[in-house]
Amino acid sequence: MMLSKARGIGMTSQRTRDRMVARLREKGIRDEAVLAAIGAVPRHIFIEEALASRAYEDTALPIGFEQTISQPFIVARMLEAMGGQRRLGTVLEVGTGCGYQAAVLARLAKDVYSVERIAGLLEKARSNLRPLRLSNLRLVHADGNQGLPEAAPFDGIIVAAAAPGVPQALLQQLASGGRMIVPVGSGDQALCLIERTPAGLAEKWLDAVRFVPLRGGKQ
Repeated sequence: MMLSKARGIGMTSQRTRDRMVARLREKGIRDEAVLAAIGAVPRHIFIEEALASRAYEDTALPIGFEQTISQPFIVARMLEAMGGQRRLGTVLEVGTGCGYQAAVLARLAKDVYSVERIAGLLEKARSNLRPLRLSNLRLVHADGNQGLPEAAPFDGIIVAAAAPGVPQALLQQLASGGRMIVPVGSGDQALCLIERTPAGLAEKWLDAVRFVPLRGGKQ
């Protein structure tokens, strides 16, 4: 992929990304670090060329393998909630998908580990991410339900698929003061924000959402 594609022209230009960021701000996103990271990442390089003109619409789009790239507002909302205005150290993303959210995370945290269970999708993400040269991002082929114990504990954990309940293995890998954001529900879904405090785990329910289901195993 040529660097010129990462820079973008016309509908994929920096000006178009700036307009998307302005819309996110209008919809209530307040964390300027999150907005700056989203504005810096060219979303169109993570989407098939036939859909590139829709890359900066506030909508989810198909990326193959029966998966989608989340709408920009949901990405921003989850990152803002997980970050909590903190400087993030080590973060785990469950569900690499096409690599877009991982690229945004890499601009917000010192180190990012992103796990994906579908090998073909992970290779697509590697190809998408290569032009951005993000040295603090590591992609791993693994079952996201199990997290990544060898890299734990994590200051933040963000899950890009809906679990029927909060995955216990991920809770165990959350550092003291850490925050996890995960869509929960098998029918109706909502974002669940969990923080590990000195008094224990604190849980808060946020927006209603619709994500693909979190599946176990590798393929």
